[in-house]
Amino acid sequence: MSVLADRFGRVATDLRVSLTDRCNLRCTYCMPEEGLAWMPKEQQLSDDEVGRLIRIAVEQLGVTEVRFTGGEPLIRRGLVGIIAAAAALNPRPRLSVTTNGIGLERMAGPLLEAGLDRVNVSLDTLLPERFLALTHRDRHADVLKGLAGAARAGLTPVKINTVLMRGVNDDEAPALLQFALDHGYELRFIEQMPLDAQHQWDRHEMVTAEAILASLEPFGLMPDPVSRGTAPAETWLVPGYRDAAGNPARVGVIGSVTRPFCGDCDRTRLTADGQIRNCLFATDESDLRGLLRADAADADIAAAWQTAMMGKRAGHGIDDPLFLQPTRPMSAIGG
Repeated sequence: MSVLADRFGRVATDLRVSLTDRCNLRCTYCMPEEGLAWMPKEQQLSDDEVGRLIRIAVEQLGVTEVRFTGGEPLIRRGLVGIIAAAAALNPRPRLSVTTNGIGLERMAGPLLEAGLDRVNVSLDTLLPERFLALTHRDRHADVLKGLAGAARAGLTPVKINTVLMRGVNDDEAPALLQFALDHGYELRFIEQMPLDAQHQWDRHEMVTAEAILASLEPFGLMPDPVSRGTAPAETWLVPGYRDAAGNPARVGVIGSVTRPFCGDCDRTRLTADGQIRNCLFATDESDLRGLLRADAADADIAAAWQTAMMGKRAGHGIDDPLFLQPTRPMSAIGG
């Protein structure tokens, strides 16, 4: 089996698959209230095309983990079938979904049955009125139901992704952690990144990992003795608490901007229209959809994927004065 290696010796074993650029929320740090110009359907990969690329990644390129993202992946009609096809591969990859949680209560069972292992759910506030202001949709209760439904179905560990914004929800960090601890969820705080469609990101307005940890001091967090490996989150133990499986409770901080982990990155990204991105912040892409639709052999597609990964930079370069924000927003790249 070949691998997806780059010039710096990093090997990508984690594939992020964006299934759509559409979303049923309008989070202010992601897209404008009116939405965006959505990807034409003919440009989007079909379910079979997505399945074939995942198969090539797993069987020929050493990918061991696949996470489905969006936009909002739960609105992809073929999601259950795509997951079932991936779960049937040998070797079987670990499968997860990053979702806003809307519709998860209803879909958790079918997703588990198809072979999904776990979910990450985005939740930035515990206050319904603040959720409405942040997302322009009155769906807070649906997200909470989705979290509970995932836990009941056994899609564990259920992880929560939270982006804190200065003057918006940065006062909620302790309450969000307490909520996660009380329900057996694992909370991950994520520094806001320059991936908004409006290109209004301001580093000086970002809530840093250091500030997040300072706000959690009353919990008496302790360093996690377990190595993070290639995981993006630095984790801490929360004394006195256990997760749903009875393990010591943890909280994580993903400091993508101020504590970059590029040297250990093991990710490769596939967009909904069949482009390979070797970095979340890449400014160029490599086309696999064209090869698929030209009836290229699996080996040729695998080779093109390997070539794309060889061009990966040493780091995202956010601190570089010449840094350019990607043209695509987060909703079109995938988390």
